[in-house]
Amino acid sequence: MMRYNVSQLLKAHSGVSRHYEMEADIQGLDEEIKPRDLLRGEIQLMRTTQGILVTGHLRTVVELTCDRCLEPFTVPVEMDLEEEFRPTVDIGTGASLPVVEEEAGQGTIDDHHTLDLAEVVRQGLLLAIPMHRLCRPDCAGLCPECGQNLNEGPCQCQRRVEDPRWAALKELRL
Repeated sequence: MMRYNVSQLLKAHSGVSRHYEMEADIQGLDEEIKPRDLLRGEIQLMRTTQGILVTGHLRTVVELTCDRCLEPFTVPVEMDLEEEFRPTVDIGTGASLPVVEEEAGQGTIDDHHTLDLAEVVRQGLLLAIPMHRLCRPDCAGLCPECGQNLNEGPCQCQRRVEDPRWAALKELRL
């Protein structure tokens, strides 16, 4: 569940908080995220003078495609969450609240006092996924000639004779 009704929390004074154990199915959250487990973790919703501050630590397992050999592999992903959500209507009167321009990109609490974490979680997971997606650190990748996965063994392609002008760069180790 990634939607929380915060009407009672909005009526409370600043500093009041609620703790939740989160377990959510995130299939279909984003086409780049292929979860292989439920999203699990702990979150805290705390009343602030402006709205609700959401903090927490979440984890799951996602399937990625190796950048070198194009084979699928799974990787555990953990993320910390910290986002402030602001109400769009006054909890007492139901009147619409003005949106301050600097706050336009922040999370909002809808007219029914429901806070939806889906977009914040999606963005957090995309940032938590490794930038260089390798099935293992020493992945050999694919042969540029025949496409053989070099992790499974060498291919039968003829190795090209290298231009001797590039020989000095071969000695360079980064």
